[in-house]
Amino acid sequence: MIRTLTRRYTLRTSSSCNRTRMSSDNSGKYHQNLIPDANDDDDGMDIRNEEQSMVHHVGAGTPHHDLQSDMEMMKERFAKLLLGEDMSGGGKGVYSALALSNAVTNLAASIFGEKGKLEPLAPERKARWRKEMDWLLSVTDHIVEFVPSQQISKDGTNMEVMVTRQRSDLLANIPGLLKLDAILIETLDNFGQEQEFWYASKNENQDMDNSSQRGDKWWHPIVKVPENGLSETSRKRLQYQKESVSQVLKAAMNINAQVLSEIQIPESYIDSLPKNGRESLGDSIYKSITVDSFDPLQFLSAMDFSTEHKVLDFKNRIEASILIWKRKMNQKDGWNPWGSGISSGKRELFEVRAETILLLLKQQFPGVAQSSLDISKIQENRDVGLAIQESYSRVLESLAFSVMSRIEDVLHADSLTRTRRCSEIDCSGDTDTLGIK
Repeated sequence: MIRTLTRRYTLRTSSSCNRTRMSSDNSGKYHQNLIPDANDDDDGMDIRNEEQSMVHHVGAGTPHHDLQSDMEMMKERFAKLLLGEDMSGGGKGVYSALALSNAVTNLAASIFGEKGKLEPLAPERKARWRKEMDWLLSVTDHIVEFVPSQQISKDGTNMEVMVTRQRSDLLANIPGLLKLDAILIETLDNFGQEQEFWYASKNENQDMDNSSQRGDKWWHPIVKVPENGLSETSRKRLQYQKESVSQVLKAAMNINAQVLSEIQIPESYIDSLPKNGRESLGDSIYKSITVDSFDPLQFLSAMDFSTEHKVLDFKNRIEASILIWKRKMNQKDGWNPWGSGISSGKRELFEVRAETILLLLKQQFPGVAQSSLDISKIQENRDVGLAIQESYSRVLESLAFSVMSRIEDVLHADSLTRTRRCSEIDCSGDTDTLGIK
């Protein structure tokens, strides 16, 4: 693996000028298709190669010195991964899959943190993100499967032989995730240009309007906009960027959900489940879901989701009930402790309703914390390929949600400013001049 990364570094360094020119010529192509195509593998690898070619142009030092420094750092990181994060060598480390998942999560946390402002990443942080993600993704190059291939021997005989290629799920998802990554970084870079909004300094006095706009986001910097609000051009640009990031968020969520569905449910989680759906959901929720006339949107509107804890608790209950009903339908033959007097048809109907509720809940609260089922799957997963896909899609999902939330903060501040300005000049119902809908 070290030899592979050394070869990559040499190729990137020798052709950096050509690749940089290619990257600048194609700087706008990633806006054409925000939802990645599973068959668009070559473009995804090109993005990865182009981005990595620019990593070593940040900072000083000769290529040889950079290579030696990177190699030593890489050895240290992979030694920690091989030991399962137990550097003492005492055999108390975690599984390799979990170690890699934690490495991706910790790297993203150190690079991005919780985005409080719309601003570009510092060049050093961006370079570190590209470089170290390339190290972690290099593991997937060695996760292969056998596929048939046609070869012609020297005497002209056509033979079918088995050759190796990267596993199909990695071929489908890694290039797509790299595209989403590139779009998010490019979106942040766009905020480096001159903007009509800015952020209040820590020592700046806060008026009542600013305090009211913060709400439960008191730790975020306060957004400032001009007295008359943003211009129409700036507002449209922000709306477009919000839509782009929203598509990235949906794509990352879909990939993450797909990968999590492929990870086996641990027996420890199954053993912790209640014996029936009623016990898992509680009487009130159970009765609402099992009524003859059921409307999922009306059901969710009646629920109390005032805090993130309540949303997460409800999500845990719904996921547990879905699994309980599925197991009951799959264990029809013979006695089992999951059985009950409900017919399989009704049980299937309840399961479909619960899955619909879960899907709507994820769409309504995309930034909610991981459920107990997800955490259990991640901790007990042994598949390194699935671990990298899950963690990479999860950190991109989190970053996309943060960026979209910060854009919404700016638009909200603009809306408050224009509304206040309209009340001061007495618009008398004519709000078109300020762009208030």
